[in-house]
Amino acid sequence: MKKEKDFYQVSLKVFLKNNKGEVLILKGINSGTFAGFYDLPGGRINTDEFKVDFNEILKREIKEEVGKVNFHINSNKPVAFGRHLIPASFSDEGREKRVLYLFFEAEFSDGNVIISDEHTDHKWVNLKEIDQKQYFKSGILEGVKMYLESR
Repeated sequence: MKKEKDFYQVSLKVFLKNNKGEVLILKGINSGTFAGFYDLPGGRINTDEFKVDFNEILKREIKEEVGKVNFHINSNKPVAFGRHLIPASFSDEGREKRVLYLFFEAEFSDGNVIISDEHTDHKWVNLKEIDQKQYFKSGILEGVKMYLESR
């Protein structure tokens, strides 16, 4: 029996850290897959961005989700990864989607965080001082745990 290859969408996420070492987290909308939980800034790669550098995609996503803040991406290499399943009931196409998260790290320098309508709130948290399972789920939780293990 031939095994079918899986298909994933790729989402770039960022651990955006302030000068206290706190990370910016974004509260999910009540009608989304992260309702009641937090997300990290970032998002999926657009079809016209196949040859675009990951850092440029991250810059676009951060601007879209948190406004015109100043930051520096530490490396073009991911610091963690995770997987998330979007159920068919939340999908535009009416079928489940699998998402592979690649997490990067960045340093916030200044600016006012103004969140988009993709989230309902934001806060800065020390990831080591919170109950991660109360804040995150799925691939975001997986990525947070992997990131902290490497620190």
